[in-house]
Amino acid sequence: MDHNRPRFPDQDIVLVVRNPHRAGSLGKLLSVIGEVGALVGDLTTRTVSPHHSIREVTVSVYDDDHLSQVLGAIRANTAAEVLETCDLVFARHQGGKIHCGRRKDITLLADLRYIYTPGVARVCRAIQRDPVKALELTGIGNSVGILTNGTRVLGLGDIGPVAGLPVMEGKAVIYDQFVGISAVPILIDTKDPEEFIETAVRIAPTFGGIHLEDIRMPDCFRIEDELIRRLDKPVMHDDQHGTATVLLAAVLTALRHTDRAGRKDITCAQIGLGAAGFGIARLLMHSGFRVIGVDRNEQACARLEHAGGATASLVDAMAAADIVIATTGVVGLITPAMIRKGQIILSLSNPIPEIFPEEALEAGAAYAADGKSVNNALAYPGLFRAALDGRFKAITPAMKIAAARAISALAGSDELVPSPLHPEVHKAVTAAAGEAAKRERLPGRA
Repeated sequence: MDHNRPRFPDQDIVLVVRNPHRAGSLGKLLSVIGEVGALVGDLTTRTVSPHHSIREVTVSVYDDDHLSQVLGAIRANTAAEVLETCDLVFARHQGGKIHCGRRKDITLLADLRYIYTPGVARVCRAIQRDPVKALELTGIGNSVGILTNGTRVLGLGDIGPVAGLPVMEGKAVIYDQFVGISAVPILIDTKDPEEFIETAVRIAPTFGGIHLEDIRMPDCFRIEDELIRRLDKPVMHDDQHGTATVLLAAVLTALRHTDRAGRKDITCAQIGLGAAGFGIARLLMHSGFRVIGVDRNEQACARLEHAGGATASLVDAMAAADIVIATTGVVGLITPAMIRKGQIILSLSNPIPEIFPEEALEAGAAYAADGKSVNNALAYPGLFRAALDGRFKAITPAMKIAAARAISALAGSDELVPSPLHPEVHKAVTAAAGEAAKRERLPGRA
């Protein structure tokens, strides 16, 4: 198996192609595309004339070099002419993905007086007398600030806050569409955690909650802990806790699929103790699982041990674990020889996992999956929706566990977790997390 690239091409390109309008020409074009390893998706006919047709052909390629190979093959082996190419990812980002909009219209002069001067002064005075009224009379109660310094963006590393903005805009779109929260990306141009903290504290009054994103380790732990301590509103580092919530849901589903649901004598090996891995390990422990961590970084191992987990070598952890969770980004780290019969293997690094699921299954795993379906978008929108609706000051482990159970319950018999587009999942997460907070009697802001 080729470990140097993903199993399937996933860079989608639309080719606008003019092709002779005669029998066999379209089939020839599609065959040539397939012969060089590209996948053909949608076909849309723009125009047809007696001599030519113009079609949009969506092809999936591995990278720019592969695209060049496809275009070269078309030129060399068909009578088709490629008129345009369009990368669908870049097309979706043109002009950005979000904008600041209004909730009230101005159609009459009276509307202007009500929402602006002179009427707005009465609302300002009301908030001055009772600051909690800002949660009702402004957008604060339905808003989240997405704060980043761009020091740990996806698998790209330290690319800076501006280069990381497309990720933050994507999160904002998800918040708005799935749970109706107004989320605003905030780029903080510093690598100093203390400067980040001070900046966050000063802008925090603008928002009902603070979503931390793409901050390097160990700064992310210091920043989150201090903001939780200093702010009277929910603060959550999504790379830790959103990931952990969805992964816990995946573990619950995998146990159900292997007829081990509800068992408490389960040992989990968390291989990789970065922000995501540590968050996963900690939430698994809160849920009652025994966790053995593996990481080359001594500080990361010490952090887990301080939180109540154990650490071991990769070989020893693999030998002891019922469930293996890998978040290292190291291709081929887990070999078939390491797998015990009956284990659950969740190798989550994208785009290439530590071991491909089919390899793990062939080696005796009872269940195996990669990270393609483990999407944070299943968790963080509903968790913040619940916190904002209940005016809770924190997002707690109990809320995350309840959210994970709700996510897992909606997974089908052939799914690890449901799609983020499942019509009920975000309502279910919101309701479950809110009920958990009420059972904890979590303090509110009202």
